[in-house]
Amino acid sequence: MTTTATAPQATRRKAPEPATATALKLFVVLARAQRAITERINASLVEKGLTEAEFAILEALYHKGPLLLGEVQRKILVSSGGITFLVDRLAERGLVERQMCPSDRRARYAALTKKGEALIGQIFPAHAEAIREAMSGLSRAEQKQATELLKQLGLAAAIRKPAAE
Repeated sequence: MTTTATAPQATRRKAPEPATATALKLFVVLARAQRAITERINASLVEKGLTEAEFAILEALYHKGPLLLGEVQRKILVSSGGITFLVDRLAERGLVERQMCPSDRRARYAALTKKGEALIGQIFPAHAEAIREAMSGLSRAEQKQATELLKQLGLAAAIRKPAAE
C-alpha cells in the first residue's frame, strides 16, 4: 500500500486591497533590487578591508572635503555613536583625522589624511564603475526616471506619519 504525503492545508487569507497589494509588491521588489545591487558593489570594499559605512565616510570626505561629524552622520545615515566609532576606526588606520572647529571648540571636523585620500582616490573609480554596471539594467533615461520617482517616494514617506496601529 502506498501513501502519498500531502502538504498541510494552507490557511486562506483575504487578499489585500489592490492599492495595498501594489505597494507591498513595490516594497519587496525595491528591497530585493537594493540588496542585489549592494551585494554586487560591496564585494570590492571587502577586498580593501572597508565596511560600507567606512567607505561612505571616506567617499563623503573625498568629495566634500572636511565635514563636521554631525554632517558626516547625516550624509551616511548612522547614529551619533556610530559615527564616532567609525571615525575612530578610520583614524586608527591613519585614513581620517579629527580637526578642531575654529568657531566652536565642542565641534570636530573629520578630514582625510594623505593616506586616506590616496586610498579612496584609488578605489572610488572602480566603485563608481561597479555601480554604473549594476545600474545598466536600465537605460540612462530610465535611470533618471527611476531617480525622480524614488526621490518623490522617499520625500512623501518622510513627511507622512505612520498609520495608527
